[in-house]
Amino acid sequence: MPSRSAAGVRTGVRVVVSGDRGTGKSSLISAAASDAFPEYVPAVLPPTRLPSDFYPDGVPVTIVDTSSSMESRVKLIDELKRADAVVLTYACDQPMTLSRLSSFWLPELRKLEIKAPVIVVGCKLDLRDERQPMNLEQVPDVFYYAQKAVLHPTAPLFDQEKQTLKPRCIRALKRIFMLCDHDMDGALSDAELNEFQVKCFNAPLQPAEIVGVKRVVQERIRGGVSDLGLTLEGFLFLHALFIEKGRLETTWAVLRKFGYNDELKLRDDILPVPTKHAPDQTVELTNEAIDFLRGIFRLYDSDNDGSLQPSEFDDIFVTAPESPWTVDPYVDAAERTPQGNLTINGFLSEWALMTTLDPSYCLANLICIGYGGDPTSALRVTRRRSVDRKKKQTEKNVFHCFVFGPKKSGKSALLNSFIGRPFSSNYTPTNDVRHVANAVEQIGVSDSHRCPIVLGSQKTLILQEIPGDGVKKLLSNRECLAACDVAVFLYDSSDEYSWKRSRELLLDVARRGEESGYGVPCLLIAAKDDLDPFPMSLQNSARVTQQLGMEAPIPVGVKLRDSKSVFSRIVCAAEHPHLSIPETEKGKKRKRYRRLVNSSLMFVSVGAAVAVVGLAAYRAYAARKNT
Repeated sequence: MPSRSAAGVRTGVRVVVSGDRGTGKSSLISAAASDAFPEYVPAVLPPTRLPSDFYPDGVPVTIVDTSSSMESRVKLIDELKRADAVVLTYACDQPMTLSRLSSFWLPELRKLEIKAPVIVVGCKLDLRDERQPMNLEQVPDVFYYAQKAVLHPTAPLFDQEKQTLKPRCIRALKRIFMLCDHDMDGALSDAELNEFQVKCFNAPLQPAEIVGVKRVVQERIRGGVSDLGLTLEGFLFLHALFIEKGRLETTWAVLRKFGYNDELKLRDDILPVPTKHAPDQTVELTNEAIDFLRGIFRLYDSDNDGSLQPSEFDDIFVTAPESPWTVDPYVDAAERTPQGNLTINGFLSEWALMTTLDPSYCLANLICIGYGGDPTSALRVTRRRSVDRKKKQTEKNVFHCFVFGPKKSGKSALLNSFIGRPFSSNYTPTNDVRHVANAVEQIGVSDSHRCPIVLGSQKTLILQEIPGDGVKKLLSNRECLAACDVAVFLYDSSDEYSWKRSRELLLDVARRGEESGYGVPCLLIAAKDDLDPFPMSLQNSARVTQQLGMEAPIPVGVKLRDSKSVFSRIVCAAEHPHLSIPETEKGKKRKRYRRLVNSSLMFVSVGAAVAVVGLAAYRAYAARKNT
């Protein structure tokens, strides 16, 4: 039985009972289920189910008994890894079994990387002290607290060492406070507090109760209550107080009512991300979402300098689980000022990148920072790229470009120049996939008949650097090119080996595109244009591009800061998905064969039609002759 519903709500709790042999595991389970001490229990009980009405939370509990014998070790490990909670038993009349918890069982759980909460239970208390009567009172409590540790865990909310709420919990509660502070005056009035209570617990607070709550806060924390009502500081203090008093279910009820899961992230069931789409369709932000983000940028640009300082940027995500762009693949992925501030282009480009790579994560962050519209209005699915090719145009606003090339061909330098980073002559190999994104404004008309540029249009371009060692793994996936709008192949124009390797990569990608049906426009880029080209460079490149039906290589000198036009050319190629697609000899033969088959079918169809018409005419003539 799955332990969670589609909405992320737990439908059951699985508790595994472990410990040394003879410590009372089976007797404990049997006593909890039957409310009586059994005279005889088998060595290992079958799974025991406590019904949903057994405990107040209304969630059934399945208790799994285990054996500590070596023969059952594999099954024990499997059960521990499936556990929602673990109960470790020791026998009160056998001190060695208590020592074994710290010398064997707890280290074993750590070694197996068991993340479930652990409850330690002393059994056979009556055998240690004959005057101690057999008592069932605490037996059901064992599994109640095990269930509670699963349904209302302490770890995500509270730091036991520091005795404070954890940062992610504070962020979630701050968002909830702001959502409930309808007049945005920084405090919850009595009416707002009452509305919050009804929403979370389906019961209003009596006036005397509201007074009592505010009195407790006022007595315990300075600034927790103002003339306007309960402040954020007071709201956070209340929840810390609930947790300290063991009332974690209260705070969890609030968090779950506002859509949070056990990791204090928004649940998937409240994130209506379009998931049913073809591999060559992507997800983009809608104009409504982009307008919202522009407003957010202006709101937090407190000094009106057209960029966000780190402190201003952090303030935007203070109600999100964390700042999303401080880790890969988003860190250092967009344009910044020389002072390290984020420009509006960089801000929107980061969002475009996040939408492309992880639409669910993007939508969750949009909601957390205050997107108030219908969540379904924030994202849109693009048209299939195969349809774009047939229509010879695209409606996409964000283009995803794969950047291929051998080592030291200038891939990283190209990406750095795209987001305004200065050129560095120090070579650092790229071992992992890297992304950068920026806006590209088409400010001129291409000199190529393949790619007429629309003046003044602006698109977002995502460059994804493919490490040389990662090409084989990428191309092993049949659908690897489905989400790619354009691919570029760099080579060091002064190095013949670099050119040959780039050509091989181009042919590999072209073949994969022909085999999968996801062919993409491709461009060759002759990097390091400031260096002398290797002999026969122009002749070799001209021959290859002519054979494949591509444009001549684009010369680029990043060191000379001569790279801006190449990004317009890349966008232009992506905007015309039916052009610049390389054709290998095998691909050309396949295309000729298809044409021949289609022509033959057409000839057969026409011949059959003529035969049918002739037969009909003959029958009409014969009928007329007979009459």
